[in-house]
Amino acid sequence: MSEVQKRTVTLDKRPTFLNETGRGQMQAVLLLHGSGPGATGFSNWQHALPVLGDRYHCLAPDLVGFGQSQHPQPPHRGMAQWLNAWISQCLALLDALGIAKAHLVGNSMGGAIALHLVERHPDRFDKVVLLGPIGTPHKITPGLDLLWGFYEDPTAERMARCIRGFAYNPAIIGGDLQAIAQMRLEAALDPDVRRSFSAMFPAPRQQVIDELVLPASALQAMNRPVLLVHGFNDIYVPVETSLYLLNYLPRVSAHLFGQCSHWIMIEHKDAFHRIVGDFFKYA
Repeated sequence: MSEVQKRTVTLDKRPTFLNETGRGQMQAVLLLHGSGPGATGFSNWQHALPVLGDRYHCLAPDLVGFGQSQHPQPPHRGMAQWLNAWISQCLALLDALGIAKAHLVGNSMGGAIALHLVERHPDRFDKVVLLGPIGTPHKITPGLDLLWGFYEDPTAERMARCIRGFAYNPAIIGGDLQAIAQMRLEAALDPDVRRSFSAMFPAPRQQVIDELVLPASALQAMNRPVLLVHGFNDIYVPVETSLYLLNYLPRVSAHLFGQCSHWIMIEHKDAFHRIVGDFFKYA
């Protein structure tokens, strides 16, 4: 397995913290993390990076406003501004590394960002994998509202509760779950992270869901192979979001995991790696 390299890349004088494997491989994969408090590129993709890095040049940045990447001051207001910042960051990263086209993997909010990237810049991306994606019209779940409202009660107990919800059976993950919760809490309590996160997800948080929705006509125009991967028991993003995308994306397939919540890439990491590898190779 490939060793994860960590470094900061300066993009237009703005820092992006990058987790990277497989440098020198012919094909690149850009992995976009989700939106929970303390989320980073490494926390989401710590298992996928070493495995996929044996075949692909894998890039898992901390998105603007997360982790050790840039935290705008004052922070952006409104999801449209944050979305523009993430899209600009992703394109600037690919440009800085000399990557003309990449595959995309997006988890949760990262799935919505992936869809917007393909819609705005279809020439820069090839195959797309979406895990429990938002970006479709749906009612926010109580679980996601709790997650995005973390700073209403930013305690270790609440973080542990949020992290437990990512797995259908936390025992499968075992001690890793506690370690992930601690890592995420430490990241979430950073003042810059807290300021950015609070600006991203103000109440009422349904508006964040609505602002990330792509029109059906935009989805129908996406001529890229897309693989949807969703946990049937996801308490944060309902499986209906993937069913919606199945209705509109023209080149789409889906893999549904039973007895699985939101973190497929951790709860069922071995199966996920096989599915993604086969999709990139054969789709």
